[in-house]
Amino acid sequence: DGFHYDDRVLDQIGWRQRKGAPETFDVTGYEALLRRLKAADADVAIPVFDRSIEISRAAAAIVPKAAKFIVTEGNYLLLDEEPWRGLAPLFDLTVYLDVPREELERRLVQRWLDHGRSPEAGRAWVDSNDLPNVDRVLTHRRIADLVLDNGGSRAA
Repeated sequence: DGFHYDDRVLDQIGWRQRKGAPETFDVTGYEALLRRLKAADADVAIPVFDRSIEISRAAAAIVPKAAKFIVTEGNYLLLDEEPWRGLAPLFDLTVYLDVPREELERRLVQRWLDHGRSPEAGRAWVDSNDLPNVDRVLTHRRIADLVLDNGGSRAA
């Protein structure tokens, strides 16, 4: 989430109501960070999304040059659309968490309740924003190297 566009940027480009959609991330910046991490020639400062203020804080953590494994996660890392598709060569292993759509919907509604939204506002956001994003990933994703399903695993 460290590559979310700031709300002010989203307001300027007219995407605030779709915050969290694939178009609301700085994919090019994320790709540049992945390339720096893969080069492993220096410690790398990384952004961290601060949920308490809904802002990405630049250089909020450091990945040391000596790191042997780097795990990155995100809803769109397997999205088979440009520019997300261009990230594929930067991953040594990809994993997909296979969760039934109904369970994703339940978790999303609960997430917004936990963040203080009313049941009506949370449900509206899930219906108008989150579920279209879920459906997009479910129908337009690349095959992962490994799929984790209900705590088990199988090769994809």
